Amino acid sequence: MVCMSHLVTLIRKPGCHLCEDAQLVVEKVCADLGVPWEEKDITEDQRLHDEYWEQIPVVLINGKQHTFWRVDEARLRRELTR
Repeated sequence: MVCMSHLVTLIRKPGCHLCEDAQLVVEKVCADLGVPWEEKDITEDQRLHDEYWEQIPVVLINGKQHTFWRVDEARLRRELTR
């Protein structure tokens, strides 16, 4: 059963191939589970840039860091179905 209180945030930047890969995984898992997701661009938010620029892409679940660089589909799915 999916917890509907989840929100997945993908922190990324333009032209990042790892970000594109991460987005595909996030889109698939969230669509399968009916979980909302959003993306934020570190080039448009100085605070996010300062905090995450060395780690992007970064995936947050409910504002808490879940992973960075590569998104493991099975791990993300497990976390969202807790």
